[in-house]
Amino acid sequence: MEKIKGRMDESILVCVYYGPNGERLIKRGCKIASMLDCPLYILTVDPKPYSEMDAEKAHYIAKWNKIAEAHDAVSFILKDNEKRPISKVIAQVAREKQVTQIILGQTAQSRWEQIAKGSIINSLLREIPFVDLHIISVPRYLKEAEGHYEKGVRAYLVKDNENYRVIFKHTKDVLYEGIFFKESGTDFNTGVFKFMKDQQMLHVQVIDDAVAALENVEMELDIQDDVDE
Repeated sequence: MEKIKGRMDESILVCVYYGPNGERLIKRGCKIASMLDCPLYILTVDPKPYSEMDAEKAHYIAKWNKIAEAHDAVSFILKDNEKRPISKVIAQVAREKQVTQIILGQTAQSRWEQIAKGSIINSLLREIPFVDLHIISVPRYLKEAEGHYEKGVRAYLVKDNENYRVIFKHTKDVLYEGIFFKESGTDFNTGVFKFMKDQQMLHVQVIDDAVAALENVEMELDIQDDVDE
């Protein structure tokens, strides 16, 4: 049964995907819904049936359900086994729940790729033009490593023979756009590069500008049991 809120003329939908940035988006949605005293919904979309999801995805879904209950969200909505474009699914839920504001995470998709192929944002603007969109950027800090890394700066990843290299100016050879966190106290570009790949957030090790492989470094950042800042 849906909880009755003070203001029914506003309604918030938070769209999350697997990875540490999901909780950050939910935090923002909780704050806005609390200030407006309005209904809050949390949505994730997956092309696979729930029964075929791996343990990591099941962990995130359980965690988001827990956060939704703790913050009096109306419901956590899982659209699994979904073959439609994600913008179509979000738009349908927004109409059904009479949503007035949607919160989304900004991916590290390059500007040129967005122009060439379009984006979820552009699709949503066409589908539901009267809904406000809040685009939350990828955080430019590493929560668990305060003092160990400098503040993140925009950077890019390009292929360099068998490896990859971090550069700080966009060129036609750019494969990924993200945030580079330099280790404190070093004169070299050594640290962590944070970016989106296949709709998942990755943190890869950078040593003197070079990335040996696109393998995730276990940072355990932003994944906490509470959602208080």
